[in-house]
Amino acid sequence: MSSVLQPQIEDCEEGESFDTGARIGACMVKAGLLSEKDLKYALRVREKMGEDYPLTRVLQELGKLDDEKLREVQKQSCLSLPLGAMLVELGHLKPQELRAATAMLEEPDWKGRQLAELLVVQQMIPEHVLLKVLSDQLGYPVVHLTGREMDKALLNQVSLEWCRRHNVLPIERKEEGVQVAFADPTNKVALQAAEVAFDGEVLPAIASRRSMEAFFSQWERELKSGSAKPVVGNKVDHSETTLLVNRLISDAIGKDASDIHIEPMQDHVRVRIRCDGMLMQDRELGKDALPGIIGRLKVMSKADIAERRRHQGGGFKFKDSRSGLECDVRVSFYSTIFGEKIVLRLLTRKASMLDVTDVGMAPRMLQRFIDDALDIPSGVILITGPTGSGKTTTLYGCVNYLNDSEHAIITAEDPVEYVIEGIAQCSLNDKIGLTFEESLRHMVRQDPDVIVLGEVRDRFSAEAAIQAALTGHKVLTTFHTEDSIGGLLRLMNMNIETFLISSTVVSVLAQRLLRKVCPHCAESYRPTARDLQRLRVRASDLAGAGFRQGRGCHHCHYTGYSGRVGVFELLVLNEPVKDAILNRKTSFEIRRISVETSGLITLVEDGIAKAARGQTSIQEVLRHLPRLSPPRSLDEINRLVGVPEHN
Repeated sequence: MSSVLQPQIEDCEEGESFDTGARIGACMVKAGLLSEKDLKYALRVREKMGEDYPLTRVLQELGKLDDEKLREVQKQSCLSLPLGAMLVELGHLKPQELRAATAMLEEPDWKGRQLAELLVVQQMIPEHVLLKVLSDQLGYPVVHLTGREMDKALLNQVSLEWCRRHNVLPIERKEEGVQVAFADPTNKVALQAAEVAFDGEVLPAIASRRSMEAFFSQWERELKSGSAKPVVGNKVDHSETTLLVNRLISDAIGKDASDIHIEPMQDHVRVRIRCDGMLMQDRELGKDALPGIIGRLKVMSKADIAERRRHQGGGFKFKDSRSGLECDVRVSFYSTIFGEKIVLRLLTRKASMLDVTDVGMAPRMLQRFIDDALDIPSGVILITGPTGSGKTTTLYGCVNYLNDSEHAIITAEDPVEYVIEGIAQCSLNDKIGLTFEESLRHMVRQDPDVIVLGEVRDRFSAEAAIQAALTGHKVLTTFHTEDSIGGLLRLMNMNIETFLISSTVVSVLAQRLLRKVCPHCAESYRPTARDLQRLRVRASDLAGAGFRQGRGCHHCHYTGYSGRVGVFELLVLNEPVKDAILNRKTSFEIRRISVETSGLITLVEDGIAKAARGQTSIQEVLRHLPRLSPPRSLDEINRLVGVPEHN
């Protein structure tokens, strides 16, 4: 092969440092899985995409690489790559995450330990993903220890202390030799120790570090009790299950998680938690732990223990013994093919009540929201956004602003999440007949000035809000829509008369929560050509911006983000917008009229303004905000939101 790629292949064979993607591409060319022309073109495309866009993804999008080819090339003899570089190229790690992990290995607590262990312990990568990559690269099978009985004769050749020291476990004797599971199959010391112990007849396999440690703990208990042979998979007793459930919830509260996902997989149970709006791996449990967890949570949430085929729900109060915090826990059981999946929503009530001026709205947007919405004596104010976008926090901020001795405020919520002194709050309970419909009939007889409805869910609740506004009340409520215009359109689709919408709705506030760049590891970031293309802007439109991204550090658990910031889109209905609603204009037309006449700043524009000040990242803006129309220039956006230019 006479081309510029020949040196790349030679470099790969010599094991020298080189571009990971180029190594993989060169090996594919050598193996006949890719043409030299296609590789050159893919490398040019990758160069324009930036460092977060691996070559393997480019080849997959070009239709030149599938999963089978990728597994084949991972096993090629010419491909000798460090684990971290391979994980980045396969898209399981970002370059900045690998740099952060490498830096951690130099810290005293991690000195001398392996990258694979660090990545799993710090939840940078799920353990089962790591095992699959190692299996594909090394050609070793993955073995599952849960519920497996081990060969007593093999265990007698070694000791528990020896197995723990090397993170090694003999599985079974086969014709070719002894199959031995390794937590780290790249550890040459452990491999040599196993070869000495079993006379060189070692067939390496890979096992989860967690499941191996669970086996060691079980083995230790069995030895102390004098049991004949250690077996993994025994039923977890009631006291252990109680401690496990309490620890799962306490750990999640300690990490400020909003949700816990307990998910049964084919051969293990995956536990993930949602922090700052993003799901992250927490731990993996043996499959045998699931029945006990389900039973314990069903007892706590007063669900039917015997019912396993139908979905269920419930809730309970939990007091964290570590922090002393009381937490309302909502539990949902969902029947799947591998067992019941459980999601726990944690409502800690520890957040202090926010003033509406502190929710994160830009100066001019906030002033307009107060003047043209909150201070108006009647009408409907809609706060919209998907689940977890901070609608309830903003709603309570508005209630807090209106709460004074001159206003009578009454609420109907499901459930009450913040208790506010001085207002009448009702927590709905369908089981005792305290329904939304029943509460609405009685609310208007309480002589309220402000009515707060937790959520508009259907036509009945929408009509109730409209009717209350027509009788001179101020109504605050939340709504599940993508943006402010979507809130109006959804009311129209509920067959609410357009003249009622235009005469009662005074404002729609759409919002999202984006993760904030960690201040401890933030570094400047220059948008790539792909970033500009996806944002639909030119580089000149972002002149003067100070974009940042987090490198990852121990303060932010190596995610690059810490905390969240609100992004808002405020629509105040003026006469042109009301006319557009009355004439049933399209969403495109209503949005255009709103931008031109009512000073609407879109979600993506507010997101760009906050990213330009380094509060959040370009990646968060692209990942979470709808891009329905091209944004204006940064200077124009800053002028509209009331932020000085180039701030």
